[in-house]
Amino acid sequence: MTTRYHNYVDGTFATTTASYKEVTNPATHEILALVPETEAAEVDAAVAAARRAQPAWEKLPAVQRAEYLRQISAAIRQERTRFRDIIVQEQGKTQELAQVEVDFTANYIDYMAEWARRIEGEVIPSDRPDETILLTHKPLGVVAGILPWNFPFFLIARKLAPALLTGNTIVIKPADETPINAFEFARLVDGTDLPAGVFNLVGGSGRVTGEALISNPDVDLITFTGSVSTGKHIMQVAGKNLTRVNLELGGKAPAIVLADADLDLAAKSIWQSRIINTGQVCNCAEKVYVERSVHDQLVSKLTTLFETTRFGNPSAEAELDMGPLINDSSLEGIASAVEKAKIDGATVITGGKKAALAQGFHYEPTLLTDVTSGMSIMREETFGPVLPIQAVDGLDEAITLANDSDYGLTSSIYTTNINAALRAAKELQYGETYINRENFEAMQGFHAGRKQSGIGGADGKHGLMEFTETHVVYIQGH
Repeated sequence: MTTRYHNYVDGTFATTTASYKEVTNPATHEILALVPETEAAEVDAAVAAARRAQPAWEKLPAVQRAEYLRQISAAIRQERTRFRDIIVQEQGKTQELAQVEVDFTANYIDYMAEWARRIEGEVIPSDRPDETILLTHKPLGVVAGILPWNFPFFLIARKLAPALLTGNTIVIKPADETPINAFEFARLVDGTDLPAGVFNLVGGSGRVTGEALISNPDVDLITFTGSVSTGKHIMQVAGKNLTRVNLELGGKAPAIVLADADLDLAAKSIWQSRIINTGQVCNCAEKVYVERSVHDQLVSKLTTLFETTRFGNPSAEAELDMGPLINDSSLEGIASAVEKAKIDGATVITGGKKAALAQGFHYEPTLLTDVTSGMSIMREETFGPVLPIQAVDGLDEAITLANDSDYGLTSSIYTTNINAALRAAKELQYGETYINRENFEAMQGFHAGRKQSGIGGADGKHGLMEFTETHVVYIQGH
């Protein structure tokens, strides 16, 4: 019998939802579960529950809030393999990467809990005699967390842990494609001592459930990870209530390879940054600018790596490099993008077509050369295992082309010249630059984009402070 999940509101699993949606395995098309399609009234009830719970939650010392977070992370570790298997089935992630996601999630929650004694204010000099000015940080109130499907479990932690640690309560809406891990997370939370209403979960589409959440005037912060178009819509709706937004959107990350680079390192790192999660990562290396003198050598090394990439059904095979794409729409979109690139003049070195597997949304790892900066394959986010490579005549041209983009999330450069590396880090108009390594951020860093890649950021001290507002106190002595 197919599992039917229920929303988690005010510490209770609600059973009032009128309709449910099927969740399927992208590698096999098997129906995995039924999840709620939540209407506006139930979304409003979840927000109201979070609002009621917030004042008491804020009054707790931060170290006590941190202890609740540690209960959650400990519970995750007890079920680490079960959550791994859930993510593999509903998202198509490889077993290895899914286990990394689960373990990183638990570690991330603990990392944020460690900030309980480290959120510090300021004493500001006054112009008046005997006056003290204090600046403190307070929670915003109720947070709406809207999740993507590519790292669905980790994004729960990225939004929940800093929100709760700083005294906010939260309502989370998982992605349509990958909600099972979130509903199982709710079961896990229900087994801890977390007070009712501090964490709430509602399933459903962006069109109905998401719209009700972002338009609710009792929401104080909307934190969203997803597409640029949806992010712009959220900003538009949030503007009606002047609700704050935190948006991590798309990317078209350039990788620059100079002639003096370690080409084996560059090729392996770029390959890792392209095929991770089947290329469905916003900070993936999406295109390469390589100096002309080493273009053919790099292409040769990448070709070997792409042609030996192991892909298939990750539930059935443990030793894979990538799994399926998330759905048929994604598969068709990538196939169309490659066909357009070919029409525009690109050459397919390897791949370039849907994979000949019996089931699943699989596309062959694909390398393209003879591309130019004006082609859509070099400008629009692909979100799949496709890598276009363009020859350039030096660092100046590479930086100019890399910066000629609507996006500004991540970038990378491969070189043994420290001056070139530092110049690129200074001049590239991106929130992150990786030097001689794959594109994968640290929890203690700050993952933030520029241009249309988003507003605000996540992780580390600066990500934590996104969930607070300042309060200045003037104390006049006598």
